[in-house]
Amino acid sequence: MFLENKELDKHVPIPLYFQLKELIVEEIKSGKYEVDSLIPTEKEMSERFDISRTTVRQAITELVQEGWLYRVKSKGTFIARQKIKQDFLQRLETFAEQMNRIGMEPSTEVIDYKTTRASKEVAENLQLQEGDQVLLLLRRRFGDKEPVVTVETYLPFDKCSFVQDYDFSKLSLYDSLSARDETRIYSATRVIEAVEATSRDAQYLHIRKGAPVQLAYTVGFNKDNVPLEYSIARYRGDMSSFRINVYVDTQ
Repeated sequence: MFLENKELDKHVPIPLYFQLKELIVEEIKSGKYEVDSLIPTEKEMSERFDISRTTVRQAITELVQEGWLYRVKSKGTFIARQKIKQDFLQRLETFAEQMNRIGMEPSTEVIDYKTTRASKEVAENLQLQEGDQVLLLLRRRFGDKEPVVTVETYLPFDKCSFVQDYDFSKLSLYDSLSARDETRIYSATRVIEAVEATSRDAQYLHIRKGAPVQLAYTVGFNKDNVPLEYSIARYRGDMSSFRINVYVDTQ
């Protein structure tokens, strides 16, 4: 039973709504309840803890705003799928490192891997001529067997051809490029925007067409500031959130 054997302490100066929030989050984090599970009503929780429905409503409203719960009109409040808090905007690391750091099991499916010709967009980002030969690597990345993101990556063939026979369902692209100092990725620029899911997103990410997708463009540079990677990543909006630290310049 949800919140079984849980109690609020009415003798401490911690607001009751905040204590209730913490108890609910503990229940969700415990993993005992599946995503989309219905939680007790405001009335039931009010009676269960002998607190006002206003107090319960404040706790539930904040948990909905924070993404722990979601409401369905006339049906109730349910446990939401927890988003992966992505901070790849601030650090260079492999997908496997990122998933392991947050306690999820990573896996990768290679959807396409071939040589092709650079489009105008790809050529501009890799400082090539349109039509130059490039490697195209399209992968689908999973966390705990759930699809999280598709990544479409372009590499200049003349500099990166040595990786064309690698199995990137098992190997990290960044680790593989690091085998040679001149192709190691030392820095990157990233741009992110919100878009609607396409038919391909729906197929690969198991979401509906039109659902929110976070689209991220990455250009990776070697130590000489030469672009060696152009990637287009499409993240499931219901599974990912992005964190950026902003610092105030006090000078």
